[in-house]
Amino acid sequence: MECPHLGSSVCIAPDSAKFPQGSPSSWCCSVCRSNKSPWVCLTCSSVHCGRYVNGHAKKHYEDAQIPMTNHKKTEKQEKVQHTVCMDCSSYSTYCYRCDDFVVNDTKLGLVQKVREHLQNLENSAFTSDRHRKRKLLESSSLNSKLLKVNGSTTALCATGLRNLGNTCFMNAILQSLSSLVEEFRKTLCALWQGSQTAFSPESLFYVVWKIMPNFRGYQQQDAHEFMRYLLDHLHLELQGGFNGVSRSVILQESSNLSASNKCCINGASTVVTAIFGGILQNEVNCLICGTESRKFDPFLDLSLDIPSQFRNKRTKNQESGPMCTLRDCLRSFTDLEELDETELYMCHKCKKKQKSTKKFWIQKLPKVLCLHLKRFHWTAYLRNKVDTYVEFPLRGLDMKCYLLEPENSGPESCLYDLVAVVVHHGSGVGSGHYTAYAAHEGRWFHFNDSTVTLTDEETVGKAKAYILFYVERQAKPGAEKL
Repeated sequence: MECPHLGSSVCIAPDSAKFPQGSPSSWCCSVCRSNKSPWVCLTCSSVHCGRYVNGHAKKHYEDAQIPMTNHKKTEKQEKVQHTVCMDCSSYSTYCYRCDDFVVNDTKLGLVQKVREHLQNLENSAFTSDRHRKRKLLESSSLNSKLLKVNGSTTALCATGLRNLGNTCFMNAILQSLSSLVEEFRKTLCALWQGSQTAFSPESLFYVVWKIMPNFRGYQQQDAHEFMRYLLDHLHLELQGGFNGVSRSVILQESSNLSASNKCCINGASTVVTAIFGGILQNEVNCLICGTESRKFDPFLDLSLDIPSQFRNKRTKNQESGPMCTLRDCLRSFTDLEELDETELYMCHKCKKKQKSTKKFWIQKLPKVLCLHLKRFHWTAYLRNKVDTYVEFPLRGLDMKCYLLEPENSGPESCLYDLVAVVVHHGSGVGSGHYTAYAAHEGRWFHFNDSTVTLTDEETVGKAKAYILFYVERQAKPGAEKL
């Protein structure tokens, strides 16, 4: 977003001697001495930890505002606000008064000059201390990965992904998918080895640039759009051949799908569709003659609207009244809907466009159910964010009532358990920041680019989810089939 506070908040010289020694990404918080997620104040150059560590950068801003609220503002206080800070790892800029990431600069370009100076410091420190840092990493990496869980020491066994410049949208998706073709495999494997402080996915990122031109550059991107491009390209790449049989021999048009078919996209089934693929039945009824049209559509994810009556509710405890739940969003997706005048149905019996109703049924559920909450929508010329909290279950999401033929499903086959959540922080799709929560071996982890922390289910449940990943619950061995 365009921030109006840069002129009064960015006061430090780009090459300020007040900056700490060493590489900016390893600077320590001046309060708690943590070197995770350091942020530098662009007013006074002090360094504090980010909100996902101990939140001292935000507290530094809040403390600086106290004199301004208790006393009459002086000209000096008006100018010095400690409002804007910079992430020392990704070099993104954040304004606490705007409560969002910033894309503009001062008239003199001071933000970019500070960013370039921090990058030079990082490169210089990396070059001169390369061998020393390697030894330190070897000796301290294991210790930094040890946590106290239930009174005993256990290894974290998880690795973050470095932010390569507004690539949190990619990191959040990869870190979510890790709970589940070569560079992709290497990146996912590295996430759970825990053998280094952070893995840098440059190889995968450059492959993404090569095959997905829409994602070239370092501007912020939409995580859901990236996920769909990634899955679609993986699906296409895996279609190259099937045991030497020509693709033309085995292709099958998706319009011919039936309940017994596998989920096929572009006429083929791959490991992507085997994991994420489901089938929707789209029913359209002409309101004039009653003609019914049925169509089968494969899907890799479901995009759900947040019902309009909940869109002003921003937090879980903000106001009394009904809470928006994931079931509300699913019900809105599958409820009978009368199409408006811009979506008139071409009735083959009436031989003209007529008013009609539409309803979705799920004919085949996937093994991994990916639910995308549509938080961004266009109003006039702006793409606004729906910041509503949507309550979602961590276990036992029952999809049976949305099935076309629920009587043919077993008692466990429609139950899903949460394994990952992607969260967007900020107000716009072109700005802000993405993080992810992912479950691994019974524990929940919070991935904030290169920083990985152990978290709990309560924290996960409070997240304003953007994308939810659920895994089909497996029937217990020896359980009787009904």
